[in-house]
Amino acid sequence: MSPHNIVDGCKLVAVLTLCLGPCAGVKHTGGAHAAERREHTTHSSVGLEEVVLVIQSQRNSYHARRAGQRKVEILQQAAELGQGAPVILLLHELSEFDGDWSILPALPHLSATYGQSASWFFFIEEETRVTLSALLHVLNRYPEQDEWFLGKRLHDKEASIIHHYAFSEDPCSFGYPDPAAGWALSTPLLHRLAERVQYEPLKSDFTIDLKHEMALYIWEEGNGPKLTAVPEFCTEARDECATTFTTYLPNCGDPVPEKDVFVAVKTCAKFHSERVPVVKATWEKDAAFLEYYSDVTDASIPTINLGVPNTERGHCGKTFAILRRFLSKAVPKADWLLIVDDDTLVSLPRLRRLLRCYNPKEAVSLGEKYGYGLVQSGYSYTTGGGGMVLSRVAVSRLVSSGCGCFTDDAPDDMVLGRCFTSIGVPITHSPLFHQARPDDYSETLISSQQAISFHKHWNIDPVAVYKLWLQDTHPRDEL
Repeated sequence: MSPHNIVDGCKLVAVLTLCLGPCAGVKHTGGAHAAERREHTTHSSVGLEEVVLVIQSQRNSYHARRAGQRKVEILQQAAELGQGAPVILLLHELSEFDGDWSILPALPHLSATYGQSASWFFFIEEETRVTLSALLHVLNRYPEQDEWFLGKRLHDKEASIIHHYAFSEDPCSFGYPDPAAGWALSTPLLHRLAERVQYEPLKSDFTIDLKHEMALYIWEEGNGPKLTAVPEFCTEARDECATTFTTYLPNCGDPVPEKDVFVAVKTCAKFHSERVPVVKATWEKDAAFLEYYSDVTDASIPTINLGVPNTERGHCGKTFAILRRFLSKAVPKADWLLIVDDDTLVSLPRLRRLLRCYNPKEAVSLGEKYGYGLVQSGYSYTTGGGGMVLSRVAVSRLVSSGCGCFTDDAPDDMVLGRCFTSIGVPITHSPLFHQARPDDYSETLISSQQAISFHKHWNIDPVAVYKLWLQDTHPRDEL
């Protein structure tokens, strides 16, 4: 079945959903698993010292600092409670391997090191706030000797390309956790997953959407538990919440000046009249320095021909030419380089707010993080469609390293990721960048974000999408 037919079929499901109510018939607790069918009448007596709390931290100095602050706050809260303290781990400190962010590579270490004394493993983001007493109350509802996968439940509204059109007949039927609210694994489940990941090859080499792929891996086509929805795992504060979330777009001070961001738009002749006008009608006005790079020179736009032929797949040759031009005297000197496709929609004001959190004197590679072969010591990369943000220092280190394209049509984002990994530059993730369209993500999730980018014009009005999701002067509730 083609993706077009799948999506059309899913729209029929959406119509039925409107009639029957959202996700009609969905059992949020995943009743297929034996433990999940059990009434929650058994009360455990898990203490804080039996909880391993994993902060999904990153190596970049800003994120490492924020995670460290969160750890201190939680330990202070535990001291005030006087009921022992959880083990608190920063994910980026578990090993030298940057791929631990995808969780599966880290499970054997977590199991071997902490599995004998722990009953629960709880994963949170750097900006997730935890109320320890409420967390214990939640965990003690579930018998720790059974396999449990707990979280705030998200689901797809329609078949999604980022989830490989999984559950296309009924997208609502499969739940996956909102990482901002935290998610938990009981130790028996973590032990089994840790053993499985060491001996059973993954079905895909790519890590694209971690939260969904973790839920699929745990579910194991019905042999493992589905996500059990926990109402106390929250992103917005309300009574009884064990967790709340602040923001993925923190206030680190005034936005960086417009002149500090140089924007490179990759295009080609066949899209000059179709896609470039969308950029000009939406976000081009917010850029102080912007150039369009094409396979032909077009003075009406204008475009710059870098001498690299257009390629149907991968744009590595063009991207590395952009990197060299950014470092040259041909363009104004700027701290940051943003590389986007001609069908990428971007909020530059929000990007400039986010960049204030990062040190431009460090080597920074920022965007939506994907992974390739991470269980086998592969590498991470910033996916190109959502926009790749590089500090001038990162570009300089990359170009001077000699690492580059094996062919002009190699996938530029993956080559950049491989090169940065080889020279020790971490790939920094922000969920505010999106490789796909808004419709390809959980509406609950993106409605709570201040998105920085979306990608693709397929089956949408891109100008309307920009105004709805990215243009701050027109709040969504006014449209």
